[in-house]
Amino acid sequence: MSKFTVVYDACGLYPAPLRDALMRLALTDLFKAHWTDHIHDEWINALLRAKKHSPDSLLRARELMDRHVRDAKVYGYEPLIEGLSLPDPDDRHVLAAAIRCNASAIVTFNLKDFPEASLHQYDIEFIHPDDFILYQIDMAPTVCCRAFQAQRSALKNPPLSVDTFLATLQKQQLPQTVSKLREFADFL
Repeated sequence: MSKFTVVYDACGLYPAPLRDALMRLALTDLFKAHWTDHIHDEWINALLRAKKHSPDSLLRARELMDRHVRDAKVYGYEPLIEGLSLPDPDDRHVLAAAIRCNASAIVTFNLKDFPEASLHQYDIEFIHPDDFILYQIDMAPTVCCRAFQAQRSALKNPPLSVDTFLATLQKQQLPQTVSKLREFADFL
């Protein structure tokens, strides 16, 4: 298993297609993905407020994530929160979790909320989900294509063509990923 370790911020877990892609990639063992109960609560509560899913379906997704991605949950990070400073104090728990699990990066859309100066002292970077996924594809295209092919194959109601699947990923703010995956369309 790779030693590259990341913490998924809640904003990357909110949209189901992106959450599914990130989970399937986490199962490849190209990297080690982490999150906390607090991060779970954030993405689940956002979806509940938007009335996009039932509580039962979201709790099931949470349970599946925790069950299938080995040792993903971070514990014991709470004492670190108060000593951290970020533009949005509500994001300190994400940085605390990253410090606690010795993460190399935080995968987040909220780059402005994790200034480089705040992360540098902990040797942690922030990375946009599109950049993160593109890096994984560049590093192991066959492994990643299998993960994306499995994601597309699981969508059966209705089944998605490769183009429709890639359009769905495009809507997740993943233009580089989609561009790269088009090169491997025959394998998706």
